[in-house]
Amino acid sequence: MTALGFLYPGHSAEDDYPRIEQLLGSDIRLDLVHTDIGEDAHRVVDALRETGSAERLAAGMEGLRLAGVETVVWACTSGSFVHGWQGAQEQVRTLARLAGMPASSTSFAFVHAAREIGVRRVAVGATYPEDVTTLFVEFLRAGGLEVTGARSSGVVTAAEVGTWQEEDVLTLARAADVSGAEAVLLPDTALHTAAHLQLLEKVLSKPVLTANQVSVWEGLRLADRRVNAPALGTLFTRHPLVQA
Repeated sequence: MTALGFLYPGHSAEDDYPRIEQLLGSDIRLDLVHTDIGEDAHRVVDALRETGSAERLAAGMEGLRLAGVETVVWACTSGSFVHGWQGAQEQVRTLARLAGMPASSTSFAFVHAAREIGVRRVAVGATYPEDVTTLFVEFLRAGGLEVTGARSSGVVTAAEVGTWQEEDVLTLARAADVSGAEAVLLPDTALHTAAHLQLLEKVLSKPVLTANQVSVWEGLRLADRRVNAPALGTLFTRHPLVQA
């Protein structure tokens, strides 16, 4: 049994995780602990930084230690990339020290996943306000990716994003897709996407990477596991290209 741990801020799309667990197989367990988000405000960068503070992450780690997980992922994209590349690295190092195990975050998972499927040019479809989306684009570029275009939806709370349905997700992905992009990235862990991955890739005719999908893949990568699960998209159907 491989047990993966996730620190997830608040309550929005956490039901993606049991859905993904079911698709992965019986020898993988996904344990999720909710962290306090403070102010639910995508529009306020300082609030997003506080969401991923060492104190909040430490408070969530005790439950994961008791669960006996092998790796931990901070399953919050905006709560990591708002610190910039160097700041997000320090956040992960702090989390690894707190956890006493390999650690990462959803922001780094996107960069590692893009490398895994062999794409460099990506388009971004974000639920965030434009200024927050810009910070994600800068993070991806610092990770060596070329962002061919970015679409912002301007949603200011994770709670609202959590109510989006399949057609909302498809609309965002279509709007983000631009000529020359090899893949489309949807970076909000508050967005339900686990049930829509095959449809998204069919409609766009290219790989789609989503926040909860890449978070789970990153946990598996840290545990040195690779799983073939076609329902979870291209990321889970290719042989690994790199060990990031």
